[in-house]
Amino acid sequence: MAATSTKKAMTKTQLVGTLAEKSGISKKEAGELLNVLAETAYKEAKRGFTIPGIGKLVVVKRKARKGRNPATGETIKIPAKTVVKFRIAKACKDAVTPAK
Repeated sequence: MAATSTKKAMTKTQLVGTLAEKSGISKKEAGELLNVLAETAYKEAKRGFTIPGIGKLVVVKRKARKGRNPATGETIKIPAKTVVKFRIAKACKDAVTPAK
């Protein structure tokens, strides 16, 4: 199953089909592999979870800051919080958007 030239993102079903076809395993096994990868990423994100050549999941603490309500223009306080970010690997950036 090859990626189509439509402007829509690849679905999980399409990804599972592509993984199964390229690796010679069943779609069920490919789906289980994808689920295990996701579960592992969730568990390991606090320590940093890297998919070589793709990127890394990291947990980042954001400081409290002031913001502005766009509807009223009123200044508001945004509390500090912890968020998950995905940092794209250089190899991925170079492959997707080659240098000019």
